[in-house]
Amino acid sequence: MDFTHINEQGRARMVDVSDKGDTARIAVAQAIVEMQSQTLKLIKTGGIEKGDVLAVAQVAGVMAAKKTSDLIPMCHPLMITSVDIHFAFDDENSKITVLASVKTTGKTGVEMEALTAAATAALTIYDMAKAVDRWMIIKEVKLLEKAGGKSGHVLRNEGDNE
Repeated sequence: MDFTHINEQGRARMVDVSDKGDTARIAVAQAIVEMQSQTLKLIKTGGIEKGDVLAVAQVAGVMAAKKTSDLIPMCHPLMITSVDIHFAFDDENSKITVLASVKTTGKTGVEMEALTAAATAALTIYDMAKAVDRWMIIKEVKLLEKAGGKSGHVLRNEGDNE
């Protein structure tokens, strides 16, 4: 198998995408934050002393998507056209699912940007609520969907890599 990120000397390189055509690209990723039920209640009601946890996490996710190429060495800097962060609450299991959707029109996809956005939003939830619940768990950071480029539209199937 040929690895696109390895040069002829066996060293890491940034893939050359010069000859690829521009296409509309989208990626959706998630991260789940498990917490105590009281912590979830405080987040939902604005009772965390540091402020509006979800508003700050949303901004952090957007900022992270825009800075992905600064954090991940072989990522291309991209002109991102949209970043959207949504939160889904699971009251029964005391979880918040972060969903990050990133779009661009370009030569390479935005999977890493979506993953970085979801993970950073989850980390921000942890940071803002750790004073009341230091044992929160961030898990299942994963790509759910991607579209654009030669692989077209792909959705994660239940059980993929589990």
